[in-house]
Amino acid sequence: MSGLSGKTQERLLYLISPIGLLAIWQLLLMAGIGDRRFVPAPTDIAWRFWELIRSGELEGHTVVTLYRVFAGFFIGSIPGIVIGLLMAMFRPVRIFFDPLIASLFPIPKIALMPLLLLAFGFGDASKIALVVTAVFFPVVVNTYVGAANIEKIYWDVAKNYGASQSMVFRRIVFFGALPMIFAGLRIALAVSFIVLVAAEFVATKAGIGYMIWNSWELLQVDVMFCGIVTVGVLGLIATVILQEIERKVIPWKAER
Repeated sequence: MSGLSGKTQERLLYLISPIGLLAIWQLLLMAGIGDRRFVPAPTDIAWRFWELIRSGELEGHTVVTLYRVFAGFFIGSIPGIVIGLLMAMFRPVRIFFDPLIASLFPIPKIALMPLLLLAFGFGDASKIALVVTAVFFPVVVNTYVGAANIEKIYWDVAKNYGASQSMVFRRIVFFGALPMIFAGLRIALAVSFIVLVAAEFVATKAGIGYMIWNSWELLQVDVMFCGIVTVGVLGLIATVILQEIERKVIPWKAER
């Protein structure tokens, strides 16, 4: 790996742990440890994957799940960022939203699904609304923490030079909070997959969650694993894309 750049080596190392897990899984089953009827080998799952891809079934469920996740992610994260920044800048905004966040954040979001079904029906809107509620809170909390912990010297300098509120918002608060905003977005992205797949177990006939639940009812264990692995792969790809965006947007962030 000496001829590869540092970033390329990091990306390759990033892939080693999941590949290593699959290799250990396969070797254990080939050694007779485990029942392949209930825990299929990675090669069995790969073959079922191929069949699902050829039939178009996996693609159809994946497109539906991705649409619901990203629609809810964007609708929930944008107001979360704006309100988090305003909470850091204006004390009345913080006093207004603090009790709402403190009381609503601990509620398990999947428990809201019956209410959302009543409000939005059995279509995509109720699932997207659930993702919105799950995404909003980690984003708003992380954004507020990031903006509130900007060093006081930056606020004092802006005040001494007579910077307007809009300039403080654009030049100091927003950029100062960006590392924590991205941390909140990463958490929110993972949470959005978790709540959506759980919601798709019921009240829908499309999506990865539905495919997992339906295969469990039919005792198609390999299809169930295909659904679970697909969610993991989608989460991994989405996280890598978000990290690449973070590298471009905040290149000054220290790498550890």
